[in-house]
This record gives sequence, structure tokens and C-alpha cells, in this order.
Amino acid sequence: MKRPMKVLVAPVSAAVAVALLAGSAAHALRLPPARHCPVFPANSAWNQKVDKLPVAADSTQLIASIGLAAPVHADFGSGKWDGGPIGIPFDVVSRATPLHRVSFAYADESDRVRYPIPRHVHIEGGTNATGDRHAILVDKSTCRLYELYDLRHAGHGWTAGSGATWSLRSNHLRPAGWTSADAAGLPIFPGLARWDEVRRGVIDHALRFTAAETRRAYLYPARHYASSSNDPSLPPMGLRVRLKASVNIASFPRQARVVLRALQRYGMILADNGSPWYISGAPNRHWSNDALHKLGRLSGADFELVDTSSLPQPGK
Repeated sequence: MKRPMKVLVAPVSAAVAVALLAGSAAHALRLPPARHCPVFPANSAWNQKVDKLPVAADSTQLIASIGLAAPVHADFGSGKWDGGPIGIPFDVVSRATPLHRVSFAYADESDRVRYPIPRHVHIEGGTNATGDRHAILVDKSTCRLYELYDLRHAGHGWTAGSGATWSLRSNHLRPAGWTSADAAGLPIFPGLARWDEVRRGVIDHALRFTAAETRRAYLYPARHYASSSNDPSLPPMGLRVRLKASVNIASFPRQARVVLRALQRYGMILADNGSPWYISGAPNRHWSNDALHKLGRLSGADFELVDTSSLPQPGK
């Protein structure tokens, strides 16, 4: 997680009225166990529709670099894979949850506050996971989001690679150049596909996805890169893509169809290095892995890069 030397940021449009016409905003569906907490404000980048925005000039090149033939994959589901739940879990906590100090490997880019870690905290991949080991904590008492990367319990304390916290009522971003629990310096939680949303029939926010190779640059709302390459054909962190409107999603199973409709309306934001077109979500026993697997009928060729330069950039 290196500090950036070069920053690429989409310019802010002076005509906010045009932006509001091009991409309308809506409050993301609230999490049932934390109903009084928004999932960031209505004008958050995560909650902006992008279905009416123009295609970016470098769309063909950057989509090809991620992988035209690579299939879409739901990196979440029900049951277990390799001994752990499928997806990135989260915990809803409250003032009653004990607060803990955490020792960070990337302390200079972490929020060194006490984190509300429950006794049986859910860690990505499970307790014995060797991967990213993300832990996401939504405090319903304060409407605050805490996220940790590579969380581990050592001796009598907790260690992590990095940690970050946000107010769910604010558009405040990380300092420029800072990582978070995610390589792009973004919050993970607002980009997850959640079962409670699909059960209600709509995901009304952008989703999070990964690409195998990225550039040494980032676009709003990302704040950090994780690459040493300046190759302009590679995508920067924060890149926003959408499923083409011409893709007919009517034949997909309902769960997959809800995800695809969100990808046409809100798109998805590049947040980390990983397998191409892997879409993030939270594990839940109600997911149908067979239905989600049908997303693999689509590939990178079905997506296009969105020109988001006309959208407002709150919090920047």
C-alpha cells in the first residue's frame, strides 16, 4: 500500500444542474438492524445513478485491459468455500460493544481510534483465513462505520494491516493518498451486494469490484492506488463502469437480475487488485449460488466505462 506520487482526479463540473439531470441520487436502502443510519448521504458517489451519463473516451482501452472475455463473478454467496463464508461479512454493533485498541502495520495511514470489535467478530474467510481478513463494523448507535484489513487477535490484543472509520451521515473522504481497509482508500460496506436489498428487489447504489492489474493513479472518490505501473492502458482505482443498457437481463434468475439492474443504473467502482470482474457482496444463507453463478454468462465485453466528470464530488 504505497503512497501516490501522481493523482488523477475527474474534474468538477461547474454546472451542478447538469450533473443532477445526468445522474440522479437517492438514499441507499438502510440496513434493517440500523434503520436510523443512512448508508452515506444521497449525493454520495456510491448513491449516484450513472445510467444517463456518457461513455468515457477511453472506455474501449480500459475495459479491454481488465478483460473483455473474463466472466463476471459474484464473489459472495451462501454456504462456505475453503472453510469460510463466501463474501465479505459485516457486524452491526452498538455502544454496548467493547472498544479495543488495534496495532496497525500501516499506522501512518490508519485511523488510530478504538474499534468496537465484538467477541465473535466476523472476519472475511473465517477465523483461520489467510486472505484479506476484512472486518466491517457498523455502529448503529453512532451511525459510524469501522473497517479493518487483516484483522487478527494476538495475545491479549488486536493487530491489523490498516483501519479506517467514516460517519455514515457524511461524505468526508480519507486524506489524499491514504489507504483504508481497501486498496483504493474507499469504504467497503457501501459497495457490497446485501441479501436484505435483493430480498426487497432493488440495490440502489454502486457495487465494488476488482481488476487484476491497475495503474499508479486514482479517480474520485478513491484516495489511494496500489500499483507501480504508469501504463495508461491500465485502470486507475476509483474507475466506474456500468453494464451496457443493451444487455437484456430478463432471462436471468431474480437474484442475479437485481444485481444486474444495479449495474446498469449505478455501475460499480474499482476498489482493489484481484480477479477481474469479481463483484463484492456479503455472505448470507439465503443467496442462491446457482442463480449468482449465472452472472458468468456476461463478460467484460458487456461493460462500458462511465464519464463521471459531470457529477458533483462532495467531500473532496
